[in-house]
Amino acid sequence: MRGFCKWILVAGLAALAPGMAQADDFNLSHNQRISCSRGLSPGKLSTATCRSYAYLFNAKTSEYFRCTVSLSMTRDTREVINVQSDGGCSKKARIFDTDGNYSFDVAETEPPNTNSFFGSGGVVLWASDNTQQKVRACVTIPSGIGSDVSRCVDMKFE
Repeated sequence: MRGFCKWILVAGLAALAPGMAQADDFNLSHNQRISCSRGLSPGKLSTATCRSYAYLFNAKTSEYFRCTVSLSMTRDTREVINVQSDGGCSKKARIFDTDGNYSFDVAETEPPNTNSFFGSGGVVLWASDNTQQKVRACVTIPSGIGSDVSRCVDMKFE
C-alpha cells in the first residue's frame, strides 16, 4: 500500500511539473513616477497630496496592471490634522495574443503637463519578445470626450 501511495504521489507531481515550470513571471516597471500638489483650505489649513504609479507586467501573458498609490495630508500651522492613503492596481489588456517570454518598459506623463491636451496625460508601453526580434509599442491618450484612445504598433526593422 505504501508503494502504491508513493507511486500516486510521484505520478501526481510529474503531471503538475510542466505547469509549475511555466509559472507566470511578474516584473515591476523601473521608472515609477510621483507627482504632488498642495492647496490652501479655509482657516489656514493646507493639504498636500502625492500620487505615484507603477506597472506590473506578466512576462508570460503580456497582461499588465497599472498600480497607483496616494497619500494626502492636511495640517495647520502647528500639527498634522488628517492623513489619508489609498492604492490599488487595475488590469489592462494583453499586448501580445499568445503566451511567450516578454520584456517591457512604460512611461506616463505627469499632470499638469503640456503633453496632456485632453486630460491627465498619455501612457506609452513598450513590450518585446525575448525569443525573437519583435517589439510592440502601445500608446494611450485621453480623448477628453469619453473613453481613452489606444493603439498598438508593431515595429518594423530595416
